[in-house]
Amino acid sequence: MIRKRFWLVASPVLVLLASAAFAEDEMKCNPEGTQAEMNICAWDDFQKADDELNAVYKKAMAFAREQDQSYADQPNLKGAVAALKKAQRAWIDYRDGHCEGVGFSARGGSMEPMLVAGCQEELTKKRTADLKALMEDGGDQ
Repeated sequence: MIRKRFWLVASPVLVLLASAAFAEDEMKCNPEGTQAEMNICAWDDFQKADDELNAVYKKAMAFAREQDQSYADQPNLKGAVAALKKAQRAWIDYRDGHCEGVGFSARGGSMEPMLVAGCQEELTKKRTADLKALMEDGGDQ
């Protein structure tokens, strides 16, 4: 009984240690390498796109705050920040759900993570462009 409890507690720790060792391994991005390397590249590309999106989103939030502040004397016209937050949350749900669906063409296979990450990268880059356009177009009004 004690041995069983030990393994129930120790198993997750061992998995984490093995994962950390694997992460420090020689696995690096190689877009023409093994499927695992291509998966890593796709994930890295998505992470870069997501980092850019987060930076642009912060700027878009500042822009939305400025829009709301411009209506300080007309509070009923405010709402740019709330609308942007609502849209971003909905977009994230859409992106993740859509890309999960894209992954179903290789469901359970080693290529599935690459397909999902590639889809997420593509949609994230489009969203970044949309936010930039929102700030450019919104500034002209």
